[in-house]
Amino acid sequence: MDTKSILILGTSSHAGKSSIVTALCRILSKKYRVAPFKAQNMSLNSWITKDGKEIGIAQAIQAKAAGVEPAVEMNPVLLKPKGDRVSQVIVLGEPYADKSAGQYYDSIEEMHGIVLKAFQKLEEEYEIVVMEGAGGAAEINLYERDIVNIGTARLTGAPIIIVGDIERGGVFASLYGTVELLPEDVRKNVKGFIINKFRGDEKILEPGLRELEERTGVPVLGVVPYFKMNIPSEDSVSLGDKPASRGSKKIEIAVIKVPRISNFTDFEPLENLAYVRYVDLDGELGNPDLIIIPGTKNTIDDLNDLKTSGMAEKIASFRHKIPIIGICGGYQMLGKTIYDSGIEGGVEAEFEGLGLLDIRTRFGKYEKKTIQVTKSVNAHGPILAPINREDVKGYEIHMGETDSKRPVFGDDGAIDEEGLIIGTYLHGLFENANLRNALMKYLYEKKGLEYAAEEIVSEDEAYEELAEIVKQHLDMEQIYRIMGL
Repeated sequence: MDTKSILILGTSSHAGKSSIVTALCRILSKKYRVAPFKAQNMSLNSWITKDGKEIGIAQAIQAKAAGVEPAVEMNPVLLKPKGDRVSQVIVLGEPYADKSAGQYYDSIEEMHGIVLKAFQKLEEEYEIVVMEGAGGAAEINLYERDIVNIGTARLTGAPIIIVGDIERGGVFASLYGTVELLPEDVRKNVKGFIINKFRGDEKILEPGLRELEERTGVPVLGVVPYFKMNIPSEDSVSLGDKPASRGSKKIEIAVIKVPRISNFTDFEPLENLAYVRYVDLDGELGNPDLIIIPGTKNTIDDLNDLKTSGMAEKIASFRHKIPIIGICGGYQMLGKTIYDSGIEGGVEAEFEGLGLLDIRTRFGKYEKKTIQVTKSVNAHGPILAPINREDVKGYEIHMGETDSKRPVFGDDGAIDEEGLIIGTYLHGLFENANLRNALMKYLYEKKGLEYAAEEIVSEDEAYEELAEIVKQHLDMEQIYRIMGL
């Protein structure tokens, strides 16, 4: 198959590479069979494929935008930071090892081979592969060890488009500097620039656009305006973009921002319905209507930080008053004890949890459960009783096993006697409209308010919206020519 490919690089992290790739996947999928590809991702927001493999959530989103099933080859290497300069390395969807940066780069030749095979498989199955780099492309200290920017560029020889974030300032310098610092064999493949997140009158930019083109010989393919996207965030950098005030929203949800927070995209479906506030451990918890303890890459360390900061006591003070929900690592923390054989904290020990649920968790083996699931609600209480026996869908990504005497979703999770403290391993829980509406109805009625079920923007609508905005502001005909279409 004569597969075409294009590589989207950025001047920095959070420049908008993922959103541009998502949009291109959607646009191109109208005529072609398209797959996304990112050789190496570093993110604590991940997704589980149908065959139980773990990949970065951005590639899962891009695959869905392209109308294809997410697959492990779309993100063959995933790094999940654990703290202390150590990351869990996920290779082809499965835990490989915990490594420091130095240890990881010592094995980079092996990673090159894995990336090449993954890309070749996509070439065999798809007509177009839309590729994404990571961070800033001009990391001159990493050129000989890089597999995601320079490595992917050399591996594929694909035409390159560089995205710059104008909101950060200095977009012309960052685009020009990135091109100038690229190795010559890569620089010759740079075929276009995109300026992203612009607010204002584009005419003001025109003199700069023309001069940038003259100095580099590379055309500017368009200026994409800033807009609020309704697709899940890729990583924790996006937490800084969350609303700073509640506006007209009547319900306030406090998500505890543990230092190693993961899969905070779980709570984004609630953001259109409530003011979702991410609270630092040294921040004010205030008087929320609901507290959520999220997933974490290291339950033991975040549990200890929760205690030493005093946040654990603050959370416990809301017992019997408002709902408290724990997801994954947050669920484990809600229990009475956590036994660690050493795979989480480094030494064998038993730790006291928050004691809000009658559960005990054991980290006995370096094994991770990764699976998509459908479970039946099996719970009492004012929140879940109205949807008892209904199904919810989600996915599990966790180390450790938890013993629960009162499961809440099939054989998963736990609930207290009042039905106000709920824990579960299910990520994606609030994407279920029945559960989301049952929760919001309870929170509204508790405040004497009437809740009218609101429909959030569907994934498909969100992809169409993003694609339409990008299509309107980019020279798509020129992009087709660049790709040889």
